[in-house]
Amino acid sequence: MPTREEIIDTLKNGGVGVIPTDTQYGIVGLALNKNTVEKIYTLRKRSPDKPFIILISSIDELKLFGIDIDDKTSNFLQKIWPNPVSVILPNSSNDFAYLHRGTNSLAFRIPDNTELLQILKETGPLIAPSANIEGFPYSKTIAEAKEYFNDSVDFYEDQGSLESNPSTLIKISEEGIEILRQGIYSTNNLPKTLADMIE
Repeated sequence: MPTREEIIDTLKNGGVGVIPTDTQYGIVGLALNKNTVEKIYTLRKRSPDKPFIILISSIDELKLFGIDIDDKTSNFLQKIWPNPVSVILPNSSNDFAYLHRGTNSLAFRIPDNTELLQILKETGPLIAPSANIEGFPYSKTIAEAKEYFNDSVDFYEDQGSLESNPSTLIKISEEGIEILRQGIYSTNNLPKTLADMIE
């Protein structure tokens, strides 16, 4: 199994691998490397009009994508992250069309996983969709991930069996919070933090 340093070096050089996230095994690569992103679309046979969620290590990294948020949104994100909740924010920049795929928005998450956060601080933002072919079950083990990708990825990090729902997906608008996908993060936690955000 690769060391953390080997994982970081491979990712920084545009490589792709399968690692544990804060939810499931993910197939990961640099979000700011267009070729890497397109490789993962190909490997997962992902619909080209569906964006990937982007993992970041701090709210400040939103600026890398040209996203400026107001104080209310910043306060809200600081309350809910790190957690398995992904937040959709507007982004219509042509520079990031390879990420937003024409949706004019990007979804971000600071994962609740210490080891992954340490990797993110070294590599910068990563896309990290679940390690499977689109439309097929997510990989609970590295053995299952290898059935999908075999030698097409550069490394696998095995941490045993991982079974989890995906992240909760929400969208922030002027009207409040819209829950687009109920995942592992309980939306029962949202009303209070939404009230805090509006105050």
